[in-house]
This record gives sequence, structure tokens and C-alpha cells, in this order.
Amino acid sequence: MTVLTKICGLSEPESLRAAVTGGARYVGFVFYPPSPRAVAPALAADLARLVPTGIRSVGLFVDPDDEFLEHVVGQVPLDLIQLHGKETPRRVAEIKARYGMPVMKAVKIGGPEDLAAALEAAETADRLLFDAKPPAKVAALPGGNGIAFDWTLLAGRRWPKPWMLSGGLTPENVAEAVRVTGATEIDVSSGVEDRPGHKDPALVRAFLDAAARL
Repeated sequence: MTVLTKICGLSEPESLRAAVTGGARYVGFVFYPPSPRAVAPALAADLARLVPTGIRSVGLFVDPDDEFLEHVVGQVPLDLIQLHGKETPRRVAEIKARYGMPVMKAVKIGGPEDLAAALEAAETADRLLFDAKPPAKVAALPGGNGIAFDWTLLAGRRWPKPWMLSGGLTPENVAEAVRVTGATEIDVSSGVEDRPGHKDPALVRAFLDAAARL
């Protein structure tokens, strides 16, 4: 089984090169200022121009307004928009129509009761991303917290749109995550960092090597 990998939260040429040469099929840029992985649109534009044909550049946004989206999309050559906030299906449809670009909607999973949101999101999103729900009563980001959810919640399930697994993945646990969930696409951010917001090229390569062995 071929497993396609996304390295998210890139902000430096070195880690981008590690992702590209290591076989990533998606590279992600975070446009959410509170995140330690946030990147300025001008820098993201420079990095995206280094991405070869065949690898998709993804822009991650959290409840963006039209002005901010226009500011970023007008500068950065993106292939896919990832929405990681509380965007409704209607808002997803608006963004798709406005930019003529596919949209991936994050669905945050804490328990079985959260799975219904995936079917709702699939009404308008082109793709789904399953991530761990941020812990309650803790100052946490919408994603990239290095937390895994109960992967057995996805075991044996089918979804109406292509989907990607995220949340707490590392070079050490990615094989088990794929085995349990049946994921054919995976997304990593904090699991290839040596400190918050800084990708370690060696960890990026290790993760991609682990995914390639699947």
C-alpha cells in the first residue's frame, strides 16, 4: 500500500528540501499567527516556488476572513486550502467558489460523538483531515499539539471523500497508526520538530522513510 505524506508547518528552505527529496506528496504552510509554525505570506511564497511539480502546496488557515485569505492567496501559489477552525459547510463552499481551489476540512476527534462532523464536512469539502481534538481547559492550538486520538475510532470506516490522518504522528508510531486506521494519507507537524515550530530535517527524513516502508 502506498501511503502519501504531508509535512506541515514548514518555514525554512532546509526542512522544505528534506520534505521534497524525502518523498513528501504535500507540503504545508501555516497561516495562523498564534502558532509557532506561522509563516509570513512573502516567505511562504518564496518557499512554495521551490516546490517541484507533482507536490502539492497546502495553506492552513483557522477561521480566516475574506481579507486575510485574499492577502495570502494573492501572494502564495497554493494547490489546496486546509481549514482547521470551526468553519461551517457553507463557509467551506464559499471559499471553494471564491478561489476555485479544493478545500480540505479538519475534523477534530475526541470520541465517537465527533465522527458525525466528518459527514457534515464532507457535504462541501473536497477532502477531510482527522486530527485530535485539543485538550479542554488547556491553552492549546487548534492543531499541532502533538496529541493522538483513539485510532480505533476510524478502524474499518469508509468516508465519502478522501481523507488524511493527523495528530501525534511520529516516525516511531506511524506504522501502527496506518495499520489501525487504514489511512492512505498522513500528515505530520510537531512529530518532526526538535522544538516547537522548528522542523528537524533528520526527523523529516526519518518520518518519510518510515512512511515509505509501509
